[in-house]
Amino acid sequence: MESAAVDQFEAGRGRLASLAYRLLGSAADAEDAVQDTFLRWQAADRERVEVPEAWLTKVVTNLCLDRLRSARARHERAAGAWLPEPLLEGDPMLDPADTFEQRESVSLAVLTLLERLSPVERAVYVLREAFSYSHAEIAGILDITESASQQHVHRARIRVAAERRRGSEADPASARRVVEEFLAAAMSGRTERLVALLTDDVTAVSDGAGLGKRLLRFTTRERVASFVRAGFKPTPAKRRLAGGSPAMHIARVNGSPAVLAVVEDRVVGAVAFDVSDGKVASLRGIAAADRLGRLNEAWRQHEPDAPVINAW
Repeated sequence: MESAAVDQFEAGRGRLASLAYRLLGSAADAEDAVQDTFLRWQAADRERVEVPEAWLTKVVTNLCLDRLRSARARHERAAGAWLPEPLLEGDPMLDPADTFEQRESVSLAVLTLLERLSPVERAVYVLREAFSYSHAEIAGILDITESASQQHVHRARIRVAAERRRGSEADPASARRVVEEFLAAAMSGRTERLVALLTDDVTAVSDGAGLGKRLLRFTTRERVASFVRAGFKPTPAKRRLAGGSPAMHIARVNGSPAVLAVVEDRVVGAVAFDVSDGKVASLRGIAAADRLGRLNEAWRQHEPDAPVINAW
């Protein structure tokens, strides 16, 4: 394969990875899809490819759709054991991030909501909202009509908006202060203060460190507060599971504030927050090691702020 063709592919690799991540919710799966696209590009009759960017976009999108439709993916998602893979702020897979719609499309909340769409609806929504493709271009990528593209994105927008129910973006500094206060209340065991920091319709989801087959889900302020208080209470068993006594850092993950538990430069757990009107509207706890690989790679190259808790 001539170097010019490799260079042409590499110039668009980041955009393809960002698209695949939004479609699959997994950085590892996105990287696999991009590599499979490269192999297709390598084998293609490139002289017949009129617009390489469009060709590559079509290939990676359809490879992602094949993965979403696979028996493994359907089983994992149907079993209720799936959460999006969190990415540290600055990760190129989170690009583009110029508009509110682009940033929201990669939030853990929206990536989770996209699971409720059909694969084609998800693809149309991502191509339109995050990458600003026209309906004519989307029709060509997915081999559907422009009218079908318009209908799919209309339905997807309605479903996402109806279930998202959040206002505009929270100011990062204000959101961080809410999370700092929340963490302090959780560590102190002051349940009444935790309850006061939660919205009336708060939800919490945890993967239970990947130890169970299903996610743990909590609703109502009292149940979420009890779950958080128990989860943040340090015990010898939790320290053994973490491999030490973690330091607690506050960072940004997928555009939202998050608490990261770190043992010797290794992130062993992440709790990401949605903050709305000065309160916590949702939180997602992710500690399964296979969901933290890329975040860990980024963390080791990251200059973190001082921990808010030195040793948990």
